[in-house]
Amino acid sequence: MSSETIARWQFGITTVYHFLFVPITLGLSWLVAVLQTLWVRTGNQNYLRLTKFYGKLFLINFAMGLVTGLVQEFQFGMNWSEYSRFVGDIFGAPLALEALLAFFLESTFLGLWIFGWDRLNKYVHLACIWIVALGTMLSAMFILAANSFMQNPVGFRFNPETNRAELTDFLAVLTNKVFLATFPHQMAAAFLVAAAFLAAVAGWHLHRLNKTLPRTPDSLNDVDGMQALADHDHEVAPFRFTAKLGAVLLIIAGLAVMQTGDFQGKAMYEKQPMKMAAAEGAFESTTDFSILTIGNREADEEIFAIHLPGLLSFLSYGNFTEPVPGIRPLEARYQQEFTPLLRERYGDEVADWFVQNGYHPNIVVTYWTFRAMITLGLIATAIGAWMLWVLRGDRLPRGRLWPWLMIALPLAPLFGNSFGWIFTEMGRQPWVVFGLMPTQAGVSPGVTPGQMLFSLIGYTVIYAVLAVIEVKLMLYYIRKGLDHYIEEPKVLEDDDAPLTFAY
Repeated sequence: MSSETIARWQFGITTVYHFLFVPITLGLSWLVAVLQTLWVRTGNQNYLRLTKFYGKLFLINFAMGLVTGLVQEFQFGMNWSEYSRFVGDIFGAPLALEALLAFFLESTFLGLWIFGWDRLNKYVHLACIWIVALGTMLSAMFILAANSFMQNPVGFRFNPETNRAELTDFLAVLTNKVFLATFPHQMAAAFLVAAAFLAAVAGWHLHRLNKTLPRTPDSLNDVDGMQALADHDHEVAPFRFTAKLGAVLLIIAGLAVMQTGDFQGKAMYEKQPMKMAAAEGAFESTTDFSILTIGNREADEEIFAIHLPGLLSFLSYGNFTEPVPGIRPLEARYQQEFTPLLRERYGDEVADWFVQNGYHPNIVVTYWTFRAMITLGLIATAIGAWMLWVLRGDRLPRGRLWPWLMIALPLAPLFGNSFGWIFTEMGRQPWVVFGLMPTQAGVSPGVTPGQMLFSLIGYTVIYAVLAVIEVKLMLYYIRKGLDHYIEEPKVLEDDDAPLTFAY
């Protein structure tokens, strides 16, 4: 394999792995803040118990996301030095703000939140978790702004003497049309994951509690039975609340994902029409949305397809009649527009590669990841609606299907997020910066395939170990459930008393 192929595999594996933690952190930080706010406003201990419970799961996920995210920064210099040199003046600005502003904001106030339960006034302590939530959102904002430049370069000028893109308008980078469409879509998708996680954990416990409820009259009349019933009710109320809250948020977030996805689709067509064409497997211009398309082995010809007339035009233009350009007419346009530029900047070898292989991404991957993203999001939203029906009134879940759906519920939108990012990044290919720099030109020239393969294997093994640790920790604390009783935090007056680790 070439250095480019191995470098792409390495970045893809580490990024997809890291991104498993990102949407949970983004959404769950806000939900934990809401739960703590409810406790501060009402004094109801159930909200405090829920804050501690989900806060612990949030911290585990945050720590794992932090560790796996650091690797992304290193790869820019190790495997993609030519890319870093080309766009460092632009890409570095939002990444620096992400590290210096957003990350330090969330990490500092997260530390205060962890250790400040018995040191800070409860209102100040509450403000800490809200600032953490704001910091996670700012972090996502700056990273998405940097990524959106790769999808739609703005706010720069090309310096032919240094062969670099130089930043001229940072505000343009932060108001990039692709970014303005991507950011709300990603936040809605993150809340979809967090709401699913909130509801699924509570739903699993409700099923467990329903199985352990004393059911015979004799058992309800003895002392142990009465105590078991009291303990049962003490656990059911908070989990019923979070299950219903999560289900409602699932539906709201699902609708928000659909609406923001429509905005993003229109921005994608305007700035990256080849990605839209590949997402539909549309070789010729069409107005139809593909529900299912089966192509030939070479993925360059349609054999069988089921279409919805006019829907693709609506997603792209907002009407049902204007044809969306297909892969072949766009290929002809790109060959004429970009090939001379590539020949001038990167030489005949790179230009000839594009003449031979074309400007379209991997159509099979782009087509199916787009559909997997949509399908998994719809499944999660539908399960949320079904949960509200099952839990209506004072009902508890029964049956063998429920626990399996509670396991699938958080995984569906989580994997949907991952498929969405695979689609976004694979759909940009064969460009690392669309229209400016081909992916093959961004690889570090001094790193051999053997060196890249060694680091790829090393990262994969380490990440596999971290995955086992993450799953074991999460499952252990999920099964442990809520603390039966938590004493309300009291601010210590002794300045010399040691900090208390709240978890």
